[in-house]
Amino acid sequence: MIIGIDLGTTNSLVAYYTKEGPKIIPNRLGRHLTPSVVAMDESEQIYVGDLAVEQNLLHPGSGASVFKRDMGNQKKYSLLHKEFTAEELSSFVLRSLKEDAEYFLGEEVTEAVISVPAYFNDARRRATKRAGELAGFKVERIISEPTAAAIAYGLYQSKKNAKFLVFDLGGGTFDVSILELYDTILEVRAVAGDNYLGGEDFTNVLEDIFFQKFPKLNRAAMDEKTLRHIHKQADLCKLGFSENRKSTMQCKIEDEIYSIDIDLNRYESACADLLERIRHPIKRSLSDAHIRLSDIDKIVLVGGSTKSPVIRRFVSKLFKMIPDTTINPDEAVALGAAIQAAMKERKEAVKEVILTDVCPFTLGTEVCRERDQGRYDDGIFCPIIERNTTIPTSRTERFYTVRDNQEKIRINVLQGESRFAANNLSLGELEIPIPVGKAGEESVDVTYTYDINSILEVEVKIISTGTITKQIFRGQHVDMTDEEIAERFQTLSYLKIHPRDREENKYLLLRGERIYEESVGEKRHVIEHALYQFEKALNTYDPGIIESAKQEFQALLDDMDSYF
Repeated sequence: MIIGIDLGTTNSLVAYYTKEGPKIIPNRLGRHLTPSVVAMDESEQIYVGDLAVEQNLLHPGSGASVFKRDMGNQKKYSLLHKEFTAEELSSFVLRSLKEDAEYFLGEEVTEAVISVPAYFNDARRRATKRAGELAGFKVERIISEPTAAAIAYGLYQSKKNAKFLVFDLGGGTFDVSILELYDTILEVRAVAGDNYLGGEDFTNVLEDIFFQKFPKLNRAAMDEKTLRHIHKQADLCKLGFSENRKSTMQCKIEDEIYSIDIDLNRYESACADLLERIRHPIKRSLSDAHIRLSDIDKIVLVGGSTKSPVIRRFVSKLFKMIPDTTINPDEAVALGAAIQAAMKERKEAVKEVILTDVCPFTLGTEVCRERDQGRYDDGIFCPIIERNTTIPTSRTERFYTVRDNQEKIRINVLQGESRFAANNLSLGELEIPIPVGKAGEESVDVTYTYDINSILEVEVKIISTGTITKQIFRGQHVDMTDEEIAERFQTLSYLKIHPRDREENKYLLLRGERIYEESVGEKRHVIEHALYQFEKALNTYDPGIIESAKQEFQALLDDMDSYF
C-alpha cells in the first residue's frame, strides 16, 4: 500500500485510501495531528509529536520545531548534546508516522507520496525525498501541497473547466497556487509564496502586544522555559478568536499572573504588515498566470492557520467571495496525497487525472552583456526556463564568445530571480573547451531540460563541431548516493523513537511534570499526589488498573491545564 503524508511545519498527518475515500490515520495518541516536533532525552531516546512538545517544555533545549523552514540547507539543530539537520529531524517525524500507519493498517508500509509547499525549490524537495528515504520509505512522488489540496476537494472531478486559487497558510510557510482544470488535466498555472511566513508569525504578534502591555517584563532577560510558556499562551489566545471577538492571554511569570484582553479588531490591525506580505505572492501568481482576480472561480483554504477569522476576513475582502472550507484545512493536503497514492496504485475507485506542475524558480546561466562598444558587464543572469513554466520542459538558448582567442565557455547553472548572477543560487558549473577564433565566431546551444522530479539536465552543443556535453544537476548539498543514505540511516537508527505502546503514558507523565513546575501551593501538592498515584498504577502492569488511573489522571490534567 502507498500512503499519503502531509509533512507540515507545525503538524504532520498521514492518510490512506479506502473504498469510502481517503481517511486520516490516527497517531499513537489517537489524534489526527502529530506536531512536527522532535526531542531527545539524556538516554538518547527520541520523542516525536506531543511527547516531544512536553519534553521540550520541561527540558528547554532538548527539542526542535519549525525545522521544515530549513529543509535543503545545512543548518544544524541541537538536541541536548547532538546536532541534526532539518531533513534528519523530518526523517524522525516520518518514521513515527510510518509506525503509526503500520500499526493501524496491520501491515508493513514501504511507499509514500509526500507533500511539499509549492514554492519549495529543488534543494528543499530533494531534501524532503531524502528524509523519506532515511525514514525507510520508497518515496513514490513529491507532490505540491496546493495540488494535493485540489485533489482532495475533488476539483479534478468537476465537469466544467474552471480556474481556482489555493490559499495555503500553514504554521511556517505560505503558498498561493493558481490551477486550471480542463477535461482530465489539472494544470498548475502559477505558484508563489513565502517560506518564512506562517501561523507562528501571527502568534508572535500577540506576544508583542503582551510585552507592550507589560513593559516592566524584560523579554531579553527571560529564560527559554518562560518564553515558551508565553508563546504557548499567545497561541491559545489566537485560537480563542475562533469562538469570540475578544480573547484573553494569561501568563504566569515568577508566581505572578499577567493577563490581557485583546479585541479582534486590535489584533487584526496589528497583523497589517503580515497581511500585506500575503498580498505580494497573490499579485505575483496572478501576474505570472496572466489572469485577473475576477477570472477565479473558487478559492480553497488550506492549512490550519486559515481557520483564523483574521485570515478568512482578509481573503473574503480581497477576492470578494466566500472561500470554500468544506474540508478541514488541516487535513486537505494529507487526504489529497492519499488520493494521489491511490492513483499511483491504479485503484479503480479513483478517477485518473493528469497532474501538471510548474518550475517554481527561474533557471538560467551567467553571461556578459555588452554595455558600450567593446565593453562588457560581467555577472548578468540570463533566464532559460522562466519560473512557472509547466514541467516537464526543455528550452534552448544560443550563446557566443565575447573575446578573441577564447578557449572555453563556462556555463554557471543558476536558480533564482535576480538579474545579477551572484544573487542567485548556483547549482554547479560546466566548462566547455571550444575552438579558438575571433570574438562572436564560436557559439554554443545550451539546453535546459527540467522534469517532474526536479532533476535538471544541461546539454551544451558546440555549433561548429557538433560536440555535445551533458550533465545532470540536483543542486548543492541535495544529492546522496544510495550508499550514503544507507550509512546515514545506520547512524540514525540507534536513536530509538519512543515505543508507541507506552507513549500515551509517558506523555501524561511529562505533561504532569510540566504542570507541577508551573504550579505553586495547593495545586502543586494535588498534582504531585496525582503523579505518584499514576506512577504507582503503572508499576502494577495491570491493564485494567492502568486504564482506570490514566483516565482519572488525564481528566485532572485537562482541568488544571485549562487554568492557564
